[in-house]
Amino acid sequence: MRGFFIGRFQPFHEGHQTMVEQIAHDVDELVLGIGSADQSHTMNDPFTPGERIMMITKTLESLDLTTYAVPIEDLNRNAVWVSHVQSMSPHFDVAYSNNPLVVRLFEEAGMEVRSTPMIRREELEGSRVRDRMRRGEEWKHLVPDPAVEIIEEIDGVSRIQQVSDSDANGS
Repeated sequence: MRGFFIGRFQPFHEGHQTMVEQIAHDVDELVLGIGSADQSHTMNDPFTPGERIMMITKTLESLDLTTYAVPIEDLNRNAVWVSHVQSMSPHFDVAYSNNPLVVRLFEEAGMEVRSTPMIRREELEGSRVRDRMRRGEEWKHLVPDPAVEIIEEIDGVSRIQQVSDSDANGS
């Protein structure tokens, strides 16, 4: 059985990794939809789809699970969003999400949807990880080592700080 898990993964953090490990007990293969794939170099979406794919594939290569990372561009039309996702992704049998809108859209399209428990949500949230990076605080303990390596390789912290300054100044 193939599952589908969508997220922006800005960045791919320990909460995402734990959710994938939990999903791995249910499926043979997992498609990770890289949401907002048309966005990068902003405060909310600092990393490119390619960078996020690298974070995910390097982090998950030790799992005994076949994974596919698929960029999904924003559509901003909820009525056709599920068909858009399906057109961009390999076929999947079950969708995983904790986002109420995503759950509803998949259910309305007749898809089975499962949720997984959120892990340390108060600190494992992409915006909080990015805020730590922006402020120069410790963040590496919240992100799997392979994703940390990618972020360091691309000088991601500096990018976040720079785009944060640009976004704050209206540039």
